[in-house]
Amino acid sequence: MENRMNTAPSAWPSPAKLNLFLYINGRRADGYHELQTLFQFLDHGDTLTISVNNSDAITLAPAIPGVPLESNLIYKAAIALKQKTGCSLGAHIELEKILPMGGGIGGGSSNAATTLVALNHLWQTGLSEDELADIGVKLGADVPVFVRGRAAFAEGVGEIFRNAQPKEQFYLVVKPPVDVATVSIFTHPKLKRDTPKRDMATLLGLNYENDCEKIVSELHPEVDKALSWLLEYAPSRLTGTGACVFAEFNTREEAETVFKKLPDWLSGFVAQGINNSPLLKTLQQS
Repeated sequence: MENRMNTAPSAWPSPAKLNLFLYINGRRADGYHELQTLFQFLDHGDTLTISVNNSDAITLAPAIPGVPLESNLIYKAAIALKQKTGCSLGAHIELEKILPMGGGIGGGSSNAATTLVALNHLWQTGLSEDELADIGVKLGADVPVFVRGRAAFAEGVGEIFRNAQPKEQFYLVVKPPVDVATVSIFTHPKLKRDTPKRDMATLLGLNYENDCEKIVSELHPEVDKALSWLLEYAPSRLTGTGACVFAEFNTREEAETVFKKLPDWLSGFVAQGINNSPLLKTLQQS
């Protein structure tokens, strides 16, 4: 393995995602929620530059303020892969972070998935997509969808996937100046938990909604204010449990025009929804 190891740095995309809709069908006895959601990737995200070495150590740069190395999902993913495979190689990983943390667009989960997919390839550990997804789900509920790299309709507690092909629209994604803790939303007594289950074809034909949006807007007025601003221009809603909200457009030019009007108290970006992750494309070309 060491003789064939490519030690040259390689760049791997770590894209954002949107929950185009999110419905909560009930809460199980173990506290987890039954849900139905539609994941789509964005052509916008972080980049991990990875250099493989013989050190048996995982090093990261730059350090994320307030996040110890052992708590970093990139580090945890790399260690989990080493433990699963017994690989004795190491890696130095540099993260170009442009996605906001705590925004509901999957930044941390995407970073973990990119680490698993890239190191499985670079270390030649030979795990299948299913095996990588099994490691990923222990790191975070959204990690498997990033590992698999295809837009998906998810059910159950988020572990049952079916490939989907939603329209690849353009989006203005906006981050209000607040972080939303997912656990605070899913444990809130006022969260809507009684949306009836429907089949994928039915849901794809309806106007998309997010059952978390009402309670998130109540708890975080900044989110409500951001939604109200966006709704003046296009259909808008929350992604995941927020805090990011997004508006849908038919062209990039339309999205860019509204982006230029973004008030100073909001940050954001324009991206296209894509049904095949750029991570998979990079893997196929490597």
